[in-house]
Amino acid sequence: MVRQPSINARHRTPLSTERIIEAALRIVDGQGLARLTMRRLGDALEVEAMAIYHHLPRGKEQLLDCLVDHVASSPAAADGASPSTWRDVLRAWAGDYRERLLAHAGVVPLLVTRRNPAALTTTVASLQEVLRRGGVPEDKAAAAAHTLLGYVIGHVALEARGTREDGADRTVDWDARFASGLGIILGGIT
Repeated sequence: MVRQPSINARHRTPLSTERIIEAALRIVDGQGLARLTMRRLGDALEVEAMAIYHHLPRGKEQLLDCLVDHVASSPAAADGASPSTWRDVLRAWAGDYRERLLAHAGVVPLLVTRRNPAALTTTVASLQEVLRRGGVPEDKAAAAAHTLLGYVIGHVALEARGTREDGADRTVDWDARFASGLGIILGGIT
């Protein structure tokens, strides 16, 4: 069946990769990753699903990579880092990154299972730069950046699961647990 263009088609924003990614993110955030199909995405954009392939020739695989890149790429602000402030800079970044990932928790499984190292390259490089500006040696900065990133992603993955208890019959205070673990990691970097 051929879809007739809607009356609003003339007033609709032209299709772009960014618009496709934003619509896909709304579907994942609202309905879950399993509900993201090219047909559903086309309906959300008011276009035929095949129109999406003009912008994403590899189809859903490319779309998933773009979602990971869009959500996961979040560099730390290295400009404010110094030997006396780098921990504060990283603490602020970690809190913001956690919130960003929690806001798009449906993408987190992709972040930990898809092979898309380019999505995290800028983020890791910015964390390393903050650490270097803080006086941390290069080899330790690389390990610490990966440890910090892994902690935030792992914490969000557990938090997003919705676990209410930690096995000891007590409610989990995710904010306090995050802050405590972050303090341990940042305190261990010398």
